[in-house]
Amino acid sequence: MSKDENLISGIQQVGIGVVDAGESFKWYNANLGLDVPVFDDVAEAKLMVEYTKGNIRQRRAILAVNMAGGGGAEIWESKRPLPIACSFEPKIGDLGIFAVKIKSQTLPSFAKTKNITLFQTPENKPTAWLKDNYGNQLQLVEDNSWFKKGLSNTGGVLGVILGVSDMEKALTLYKDILGIADVVYDKTGQFGDFADLGAENKTFRRVLLRKSQSANGAFSRLFGNIELELVQEIGAVVNTIFKGRSWGDLGFIHLCFDALNMDKLGEKLKANNYPFVVDSANSFDMGDAAGRFTYIEDPDGTLIEFVETHKVPVLKKIGWFITLKKREFQKPLPNWMVNTLGWGRVKL
Repeated sequence: MSKDENLISGIQQVGIGVVDAGESFKWYNANLGLDVPVFDDVAEAKLMVEYTKGNIRQRRAILAVNMAGGGGAEIWESKRPLPIACSFEPKIGDLGIFAVKIKSQTLPSFAKTKNITLFQTPENKPTAWLKDNYGNQLQLVEDNSWFKKGLSNTGGVLGVILGVSDMEKALTLYKDILGIADVVYDKTGQFGDFADLGAENKTFRRVLLRKSQSANGAFSRLFGNIELELVQEIGAVVNTIFKGRSWGDLGFIHLCFDALNMDKLGEKLKANNYPFVVDSANSFDMGDAAGRFTYIEDPDGTLIEFVETHKVPVLKKIGWFITLKKREFQKPLPNWMVNTLGWGRVKL
């Protein structure tokens, strides 16, 4: 794969707006093993005012990671102004991020411990549905990309389920431009695995895209595979999950990809009519961590973030950080170095 085709190395995190970040971290820690707070800081989101109705939001953010593998949950608590909930309960097919896909090694055993029902996906793999402590929808799916296989039955974020209004436009962005190019299935009909969502008798077009673990990127071995499921409800009126609300309100705020070369990625996106709508430029200090972040809007206005990581804390108290700014088209970090992130593991 050429460098131009491999501009993202994995899913870094999904932003999850919650009422209390500390309580939410405890839930993700206890239930899914996301027990490493890579950073936990309070800061002002000055560069996002276009998406916060002109307000400079003050927020507490905790990036929770499971060292078994997968992307993180960026647990996000708006402290000023207070976050607003969606005025309706999002349903499958609504526009935006409907659910986060959490990876599992042996899903039947996990489902048994949680007393949740197993279903079969159109790929004939087991799946199960679970909500977090604030009612955010999660989908458990099996995956084969693991950083530390024996650590936990569940891992971190594998991907998301994204409601779209025009499948072909969405595929152009996610499959053709961003390179999540393996079409696992493309099916239209009614689906039994949506029974827990009350949607087994509705008609949808579902396209599951997959990108195998990247050979490039400092943390690519930790992130593993990417799965993105695009869902379009057929013949129905759907809602936009974040319509009338701001970035940082309650629910799934954004999907964030780890970027290998932000300048080159920006050139490719702009050439395809997806220019950056936010760009921190150079290195932006995010408290415990640092990097350059950018955003685009997908065809339905869903915010997609890209982060080029420059600094990650290992032992903040003694000033030990992993510094990456000079690593263009990064080779994966040695496993021992990635493992140092686990030194911050929080045991409940």
